[in-house]
Amino acid sequence: MPALSPTMTAGNVGTWQKKPGDVLSPGDVLVEIETDKAQMDFEFQDDGVLAKILKQSGEKDVAVGNPIAVIVEEGEDISAFADFTLADAGGESKPAPPKQEEKSETSEPKKEAAPAPSAPEQPKDFEGKLRTVLEREEGGIYASPRAKAYALEKGIPLKDIKGTGVGGCITEADVKNYKPASGSAATAAAAPSSVDIPLSAMRKVIAGRLTESKNTNPHYYVQSSLSVGKLLKLRQALNSSANGEYRLSVNDFIIKAVATALLKVPQVNSSFREAEGIIKQYNTVDISVAVATPVGLMTPIVQNAHAKGLATISKDVKSLAAKARDGKLKPEEYQGGTFTISNMGMNPAVERFTAIINPPQAGILAVGAVKKVAIEGKDGGVEWDEQIVVSGSFDHRAVDGAVGGDFMRELKKVVENPLELLL
Repeated sequence: MPALSPTMTAGNVGTWQKKPGDVLSPGDVLVEIETDKAQMDFEFQDDGVLAKILKQSGEKDVAVGNPIAVIVEEGEDISAFADFTLADAGGESKPAPPKQEEKSETSEPKKEAAPAPSAPEQPKDFEGKLRTVLEREEGGIYASPRAKAYALEKGIPLKDIKGTGVGGCITEADVKNYKPASGSAATAAAAPSSVDIPLSAMRKVIAGRLTESKNTNPHYYVQSSLSVGKLLKLRQALNSSANGEYRLSVNDFIIKAVATALLKVPQVNSSFREAEGIIKQYNTVDISVAVATPVGLMTPIVQNAHAKGLATISKDVKSLAAKARDGKLKPEEYQGGTFTISNMGMNPAVERFTAIINPPQAGILAVGAVKKVAIEGKDGGVEWDEQIVVSGSFDHRAVDGAVGGDFMRELKKVVENPLELLL
């Protein structure tokens, strides 16, 4: 059960918009939830498949944090969850009493008894406790930031620790209390207090280029809140009629919108060339898309993004991202670009951030997560709007402040009127 308002401690389950076996994408409405404030749609923020509904429509007073459904990755066998129950998921706790608003978001359900030994077979990653979508992490290790930092400092392997926190989270206390299954106390005492990680060639390049950018490019920043309600509805409509030919992401729309805005404000689509005594302004828009890989950040390029449709952009991004993670990008697929997008919207904890310009480009756009924001309605009441915060970083040598503002205005216009992207 998600916390959809700051004071929410429990919610009622409304109509399920998906059924077991349905494929889910970021932005899909999974279920309606009645909170202490209003009836709201719970939008899924990841890719996956609905394997089991644990709380049916009409269930009342389900405590925040209690399991209501099982989500698995595409390709997993959902039949393994046919007999999966709340007890198998670690049970449920009773709703916490109302607390002060500033404390409500950090409340945690009480620990529950371990699952019964007769629990049906389930994927190893669950280990008897069901995790929420926001708690699952790559590699199957779920640990708090403090726990990760302490484990790295002491050289302790997190994979060997069983978490005692909510949903099996490894806490800092778990790491401090960790004792190796084999070996003596002397061995534990001799454990290194730090780990030396050799710099890879890519890490050296990343460090050098970003240091050069911050030391050389006079950055300035412009932020804007964009309403994406219309964009999300358009995305849903297009995906529903795609017949499996494509599946558009919010990032695909952002790439197209940025390309459109750059054509309208071409001064931003440029680079400062001091050695040549020029500002090179490009006639085409080649968008570099930041992709996290096991060896570091890569920026594969969507060539001629201004001239491509959403479906083609989506296909290019998926192909380039896969190549980047597999280390199979060709030089021409990541060298160059006229503008960069860094999107951390898939992480719901990231509301906003600022990014470092990718030289020799003159700008980069940092994109945060979609958030529901209370706004004034037409009748003077309160309405909920879906918004993202974007932050533009610009090189003041090539892009004056007013020009950066013009670019953000054009971007806001096209994102909030997404039908322009189809023209």
